[in-house]
Amino acid sequence: DPAKQPKTIVDVGCGIGGSSRYLARKFGAECRGITLSPVQAGRANVLAKDEGLADKVSFQVADALKQPFPDGQFDLVWSMESGEHMPDKAKFVNELARVAAPGGTIIIVTWCHRDLGPSEEELEPWEKKLLNRICNAYYLPEWCSTSDYVKLLQSLSLQDIKAADWSERVAPFWPAVIHSAFTWKGFISLLRSGLKAIKGALVMPLMIQGYQKGVIKFAIITCRKP
Repeated sequence: DPAKQPKTIVDVGCGIGGSSRYLARKFGAECRGITLSPVQAGRANVLAKDEGLADKVSFQVADALKQPFPDGQFDLVWSMESGEHMPDKAKFVNELARVAAPGGTIIIVTWCHRDLGPSEEELEPWEKKLLNRICNAYYLPEWCSTSDYVKLLQSLSLQDIKAADWSERVAPFWPAVIHSAFTWKGFISLLRSGLKAIKGALVMPLMIQGYQKGVIKFAIITCRKP
């Protein structure tokens, strides 16, 4: 329904702005993007200008846990693969809800660990060890589960909360990345990127293992602000 399409969007953890540019073209909406990286924000603004979207899309350096926007500003609050980087998941979700307009939609797409069973209090030791190795390589804080996100959204009285597991569709990404690294171009690019990138590349097989064993989940959680 065109009448229900978002007119204002914030991309929380925008990277170089690919999602924002896509959403701006799709909906004709005004998009704001925030990232901690000045390099990403600068590159995102250049790309928006090059694609003729400078009047619709803009990017700035800002903290997702303390967004520089007033309450209730955006029809769509969008966060793609950013939640796993947030050290305080409750504050992260609270800020998403704060800047959403009444009736606005919140979409969180993020890495999670599996939901715990009814009799479990924590993950198995081997599962925690696997995730800790990934966190150390990618500079990530502690993970949470999809159900943890749902509980946080429920605590804020958000409505129409839905969650889906897209792990099977996303899991092939990691073998594809590893395959690309074994090309001459990929190998040279990796060497030029430095030790941090090489360290991250060496951990990619652990991501594959995590998906295969069901420890890692790729989740999408949506809800509406009343």
